[in-house]
Amino acid sequence: MYNRTTSKAQKWVDEFGGSYSETPALAAKDAEIVLLCVGNDNDVRDVIVGEHGVLSVLKKGSIIVDHTTTSDRLAKEMYRVVKEKGCDFIDAPVSGGQAGAESAQLAIMVGGDRPVFNKVSLILDVYSKSLIYMGDSGAGQATKMTNQLLIAGVLQGISEGFALARSAGLDLDTVAKAISAGSAGSWQLSNRAENINNDKFDYGFAVDWMRKDLGFCLQAAKDYGIELPNAQWVDNCYATLQTEGHQRSDTSVLVKQYAAVNQEK
Repeated sequence: MYNRTTSKAQKWVDEFGGSYSETPALAAKDAEIVLLCVGNDNDVRDVIVGEHGVLSVLKKGSIIVDHTTTSDRLAKEMYRVVKEKGCDFIDAPVSGGQAGAESAQLAIMVGGDRPVFNKVSLILDVYSKSLIYMGDSGAGQATKMTNQLLIAGVLQGISEGFALARSAGLDLDTVAKAISAGSAGSWQLSNRAENINNDKFDYGFAVDWMRKDLGFCLQAAKDYGIELPNAQWVDNCYATLQTEGHQRSDTSVLVKQYAAVNQEK
């Protein structure tokens, strides 16, 4: 295995066994399948085609599975580059967060060649609760963008609803219990209401990462000639929250920006 932070790799080995390498290339030597999950487009490029990238050592027919949430542009670019070297690439972003990864209950959405997906599906199925082939290269990332847009919309709705509930003097935990079993129920409501009520946001999926993902969504919207006004508004709110020190706060911290907007009126 390889991790860009050596101490994390060492910690993993100490806890679970195995070994780690100092570069992606060394870790991928003699591998038939490489699984990677890093931060952004440039990180993926570096791990695959950088100075010590895995593509420099992979044999023809090897497969790269990228679990990173990236742009669909990057997925299509890496697909072409990897294909030119006689290997295969699929974009397979995941949803479910750290809890889903630790419990092997991730939702995986895959783009690329169907025969390649069929080859790796037994491996991906080990740590997924949902594994679905979405189409050609980039389709996995387009599906993940859709996922992030829906999360942004749900959090916007929760933020507005909780703003009204608080103004009416209601207890948010009780509100969440009352409505979560109905048509307004959602994962975000079930898993974030209590911490929102306790003003606790030092956990979860960070604002910095959500803004990265929304950036991919907004760029894709430009490419496709559509508008995403809700996503743009939420992204602007997160940008303000970043300036207030919430770069690493969970995305549910969006409720603070709604409260600020209402206080200004």
